Amino acid sequence: MEQRSAAASVPELAEDNLGFFRWGRVAGQVLVSNDAGDWTFLSEPEFADLLAGRVTADHARFEELQRKGFVRDGLDIEALTARMAQRNQHLRRGPWVHVVNLTRRRAAAAGGGGNGAAASSPDMSTETIERIVNFVLQSPSPSIDFEIQGDAGEPLFHLDGLRHLVEFAQARNQRETGKALTFRVLSNFTGLTEAAAEWLIADEVRVSTRLDGPADVHDANCQHLGGSAYADVARWIDYFHRRYGELGRDPRQWRVEALMNTTRRTLAAGTAVVDEYVARGLSAIHLQPLEAWQFDADTWAAIGYEWSEYLEFYRHTLDYILDLNRRGVEIAERQAGIFAAKILTFDDPGIVDIQSPSGAGTGQLVYDVDGRMFPCDEARIAAAMGDPLFELGRAGELSIAEIVRHPTVRAIAAASLLDAQPMCGDCWNKPFCGFSPVRNFLSQGDLFGQRPRCLECKEHMAVSRRVFELLADADDPASADALKRWGAPAHATASRRAQRAAP
Repeated sequence: MEQRSAAASVPELAEDNLGFFRWGRVAGQVLVSNDAGDWTFLSEPEFADLLAGRVTADHARFEELQRKGFVRDGLDIEALTARMAQRNQHLRRGPWVHVVNLTRRRAAAAGGGGNGAAASSPDMSTETIERIVNFVLQSPSPSIDFEIQGDAGEPLFHLDGLRHLVEFAQARNQRETGKALTFRVLSNFTGLTEAAAEWLIADEVRVSTRLDGPADVHDANCQHLGGSAYADVARWIDYFHRRYGELGRDPRQWRVEALMNTTRRTLAAGTAVVDEYVARGLSAIHLQPLEAWQFDADTWAAIGYEWSEYLEFYRHTLDYILDLNRRGVEIAERQAGIFAAKILTFDDPGIVDIQSPSGAGTGQLVYDVDGRMFPCDEARIAAAMGDPLFELGRAGELSIAEIVRHPTVRAIAAASLLDAQPMCGDCWNKPFCGFSPVRNFLSQGDLFGQRPRCLECKEHMAVSRRVFELLADADDPASADALKRWGAPAHATASRRAQRAAP
């Protein structure tokens, strides 16, 4: 057998002089980061100086590396601890995103707006709505986001239920709890009437919809994935924006949000999709890949793609969005904005699937039509597919404290703690990353999953790396400025969970 040898050099290491950090090579430099979210780029000689303990008071980088906790000499433990606490304050906040599946009715079964009830009602009952609201307002969180959607249906087909949820929650909150409440309905606008739209506007119920791009892309995707026709979506987006303007509402706060599915057809139409979002006056687009587990084999064969194809699409489309920003067109890419917020600030933007541990069950709860509770929407989908493994109980049967300490929620938290995950614990992206154990379960068969097979890991690493590359590019300050705008709270926290358009 032929023997081969390779030369390896062991760096000079003065571990007693170092604070804790992780490192990796990004954008031709060495990126170092720590659990507080501090980071910086070093040249190879500067990194060698850091490791060898040569970054002392007379070193050009000493003040910065000391302030950020990378050198032990003069380390301010209290300041470092405060930054870590600020970054992880969501852990003690309590569930604040509450996703309510109000109905199972679709357009074909709307029956002219009636209840559609047979042996069992497809609509959430008034009693269940009130139990959910009473339960939600127990949360210690000072603010509550109600996200109202349909279980594979259209929530506006149960408009009476939506009205009751909003008005009952507002009255109960004003009378007893005094929290900041936000209501958002995710609708494909099927069957929306002007009267219903005016009620949504008057009661300050925010609106999200699904827009996959211009008419040819959107309507082609709907053939595979269901949903409303492009013309209705475009018309109602324009209607809401016109009415918000007529009422003098702040356009930075009052905009329809749209989610999109990225199918095989979308991959060749990235610029056209972005242009459609700009034409509709939307402030952001959220690029995310679909996953094979969401579909049957025939559908995935028709619309699916390889990760490398999606990555090429993402980079090309992000570059186009950045170019629009350089030309004065304000539109953000939401996923890059989320990571920009995590990288450029010490405040986590609250996207529960990009936290360590995951916020499923501790920051977010999902309610099915019959009142069953789940830690996330994927858990509800698993139950709909015949596996109720993640069901937590029914609203009104358990307290918030019992839910947070539920064995299922604790298992999800343990599985998503990146410090204990192989390949995550020593990754430079660990302070800015996270994943959904339930999605791992659906795609890989266990909560922990394997990082090389985890699409979320690939996506988050790719987006985070691209953000750092743009921040490091001294020849492109405009892109760095755009990322700073996207990472501001108005952009990064507009959608409180890592939403994916429902197939």
